[in-house]
Amino acid sequence: MAYGTARIGKDKYRTEIHVGGRDIVADEPPALGGQGAGFAPYDLLLASLGACTAITLRMYADRKGWPLESLDIGLRLHGTDERRVDRTLTIAGLDDEQKARMADIAERTPVTLTLKNGLPIDTRLA
Repeated sequence: MAYGTARIGKDKYRTEIHVGGRDIVADEPPALGGQGAGFAPYDLLLASLGACTAITLRMYADRKGWPLESLDIGLRLHGTDERRVDRTLTIAGLDDEQKARMADIAERTPVTLTLKNGLPIDTRLA
């Protein structure tokens, strides 16, 4: 089970996050009133999707014994009312059939499924 904390103080929008034994900083860019001291929240969302996609596809190729040389994942978030993500896979070392299978697997990575299916969030006061 994953566990994390986020803490914001008086520094406008700078948020210290501790997840998985590691620390990261989130912030808004100056155009939105922040200092740009860290990743914006949607940047972190795309990073999670990209990391999950890359790791899952690498695991799959390794399990199959496929000669995957490299995998680049382009991610772009669109929209304001109805958001969507465009994900582009650039795969080196595999044939067209293997690439198509990798694209199919990308649609079923854990973070992809979580985002597509939604995730209940329960909020309470301490």
